[in-house]
Amino acid sequence: MPLRITKKFEFSASHQLTGLHDGHQCARLHGHNYVVELELSAATVDDLTPTGFVRDYGDLSTFKTWLDKTLDHQHLNDIVPGNPTAENMAVWMFDQWAAEYPELTATRVSETPKTWAEYRP
Repeated sequence: MPLRITKKFEFSASHQLTGLHDGHQCARLHGHNYVVELELSAATVDDLTPTGFVRDYGDLSTFKTWLDKTLDHQHLNDIVPGNPTAENMAVWMFDQWAAEYPELTATRVSETPKTWAEYRP
C-alpha cells in the first residue's frame, strides 16, 4: 500500500503473563505505559477521500475513547482474551477495529520504548 497514515495512542495498565517459568519477570503482576499505533492505508490516490485523506485523523477519536474506557488503568488479564502479550493485544485490537476502519492495515503495541509487536494480516 503506497499511502499510509499512522496515529499513536497511549494508555497504562497492568498484566501478568501465564505459562512462564518461575522467576520470569513477566510472570509477576506488573504494569506498562503502553503505546498503540494504528496504521491505515490506501492502495492508490484514487482511494483517498475527496479531501485527499486515507482517513481523517479525527475519525480515530472513537478508538481513543474506547482505549481510555476499556484498557486505561485496567488489569488486562480481565479484558484481553488469552494471555495479554503485546502480540495477542495487537491481533485483538485489529480484530476489534477492522470493521470500523476498513483502511486498517496494521496495529502495533509497545510495552517499553525498545519493544514492539505488530500485526499485519
